[in-house]
Amino acid sequence: MNGVKSLFLLGLVLLSLAAFVVANDEQPVLGGPKQLEGDDRKAAIDELDAALATLATGDGPSYKAINVKSVTDQVVSGSLKTYEVELKNGDDKKDCTVKIWSQPWLKENATNIKIKCGNEGELDRTW
Repeated sequence: MNGVKSLFLLGLVLLSLAAFVVANDEQPVLGGPKQLEGDDRKAAIDELDAALATLATGDGPSYKAINVKSVTDQVVSGSLKTYEVELKNGDDKKDCTVKIWSQPWLKENATNIKIKCGNEGELDRTW
């Protein structure tokens, strides 16, 4: 009978633990990336478009974002936005990961953009 009670209690503990994990899975992790939606997503896409336009004025490619699949934001000594996006450069289209790290309180080098498309090398610029 003790074995049955122990097994029953173990089952309750495991069930409670599983319910706790599922309930907390929806809570954002402090300092972790957060999926952007609605107005926050639109503002992030506007930031991406502005960064790509700035990149094109220098020695970088003239990328245009044509399909933003996902956007996350993370607080890391500033803001790190990560985009899974389809970029177009002329007739060339490619799936890429774009990371924009902004530190608006800095007077110089306040924005860094990294673009990684498939097996190509990573483009890394700061302004």
